[in-house]
Amino acid sequence: MTTTLESAKPEPSRAEDALRTAGPYRPRHLRFIALRQLGDWRVKLYGITLQDRAERPAFLEATMALAATALPRPALTEDRYGIGLAIAHDARVACIALVYWWENQNELHQRVFVGPREDPSAMKPLADPAAGCVWEMGVLDFERRAWIADVLANPAGPDIERYLGRQLETDV
Repeated sequence: MTTTLESAKPEPSRAEDALRTAGPYRPRHLRFIALRQLGDWRVKLYGITLQDRAERPAFLEATMALAATALPRPALTEDRYGIGLAIAHDARVACIALVYWWENQNELHQRVFVGPREDPSAMKPLADPAAGCVWEMGVLDFERRAWIADVLANPAGPDIERYLGRQLETDV
């Protein structure tokens, strides 16, 4: 019996079916909002929105309120620099607040919160967070490269102010 290539093709997997129903990839707005001071912490705040949406101030403030409670204390130790970033991702169906901080020279630690899109103040900690989605990882890739260039590999020595001055604004 002869098998053609077409007949040997496997059936689509459940994962492939799920990816098809999610629709094609569409870039999202990724914007630096502000450098905020939270006690001894300096936090770079970013917003991610769908193409037809703008950042919502209530969601940005809810993200910063969560950052104020999620960031470890004390902010400044031998291995913690009081430097972090927060992402307010206004996703299709949910509010996602991601809080990160640099520790142990080259580690980025995180806390993730999620809640209903219509009520950003109702976000709760996510028990088993992912590293991030493709849009959030756009911010993380930029911040990683900046941390290496300005803090870890800078020939003149660590330059935290230069790192904090870097801002990403793009569609990703």
